[in-house]
Amino acid sequence: MELLDRIEAYLSKAHISASRFGRRAAGDPRLVIDLRAGRRLRRKTECRLEAYLNSCERELSGQTRTL
Repeated sequence: MELLDRIEAYLSKAHISASRFGRRAAGDPRLVIDLRAGRRLRRKTECRLEAYLNSCERELSGQTRTL
């Protein structure tokens, strides 16, 4: 799955805005908007976002199980 697709899926599941995600994940509130417009990331930034998403997805799945 492409990184932007993963981000979009997470935004939907977590019910957070694109700007909030960008601010938390990379300190850039325009990150997701720019990705949607075709921005390309450096590999280091991409790896950092993937790690952040992995952490968030684990946390989200843990919350789902306890409900």
